[in-house]
Amino acid sequence: MDATLLKKLSVITEEEKKILSGEKQIDRSIYMDGSEDVISGDKLLPFGRTITIRPHARFIDFPEHTHDYVEMVYMCSGQTRHIVNGTEITLRGGELLMLGQNARQSIAPASAEDIAVNFIVRPEFFTGTLPYLGEEKTPLRDFVVNCLTGRNETGYLLFRVSGILPIQNLIENLLYTLTVEIPNRRSILQSTMGLLFTLLLIHTDTLQFEKPEHEAVVSVLRYIEANYVDGSLSSIADELHYELSYLSRLIRRTTGKNFTDLLQEKRLSQAAWFLRNTDRKVDEISISVGYENISYFHHIFTARFGMTPKKFRDCK
Repeated sequence: MDATLLKKLSVITEEEKKILSGEKQIDRSIYMDGSEDVISGDKLLPFGRTITIRPHARFIDFPEHTHDYVEMVYMCSGQTRHIVNGTEITLRGGELLMLGQNARQSIAPASAEDIAVNFIVRPEFFTGTLPYLGEEKTPLRDFVVNCLTGRNETGYLLFRVSGILPIQNLIENLLYTLTVEIPNRRSILQSTMGLLFTLLLIHTDTLQFEKPEHEAVVSVLRYIEANYVDGSLSSIADELHYELSYLSRLIRRTTGKNFTDLLQEKRLSQAAWFLRNTDRKVDEISISVGYENISYFHHIFTARFGMTPKKFRDCK
């Protein structure tokens, strides 16, 4: 990280000065309304803003709490120890922890060298970043984006991305943009966040989940992305060492769709991309995405997009 930016984020805050002078508990009035253990975005976000950053308060135990916003914790240097939904997590330099609104989190005291920054993001901010993920609607994209925006049951996502330079650069760009006043800052932030999401989707191998079942489902989705032409549930079940019927139920419970639905969704999305971006014949596209029965392909494509493949192409 840029030395000047890190130095700025390392400054002892007024809150931390009080802690070092003997304060034994966090000042709830900074974070919470009333007696509820819910950190309020209204307390931390400047009026009218949908995203901001706040260095994590060091030197004190932060008790269990939730947020009414999406929180992204980036470890600039050192490490911090978190308990999230009962699971202990050690967040190290360069790693990123994303928390949905329902995640219950507590944090052990950090030292002066342990510099963590909290991105405080209202869910509506992400509506401006999602277009940067592209038009193709894929199961993996939907799953990860829903996790990031707190719209499903996953409490947190942990990305061990310290060794991935493009991701580090994008996070540093976000930090810089949020610490200076520059023109078009909102657009820059949304563009940068969109690029960050795109790279995180590419690097889902760095992702650690709250529950092993979620990791298994993402493995299934990643398998579909790579094997949509001839993939099968039995093949991925064997690869993951899961019993077939259990994996089928797990996919349905987590995504709301069965394996066949997800496979078809990916095939049709890929066919739509070919129609819009290539001159390949419709019959060739049908076979290339896994449908040798051309009539069946026409039928399900029309049902999905409300028009025939030829009309879909003509509309581009």
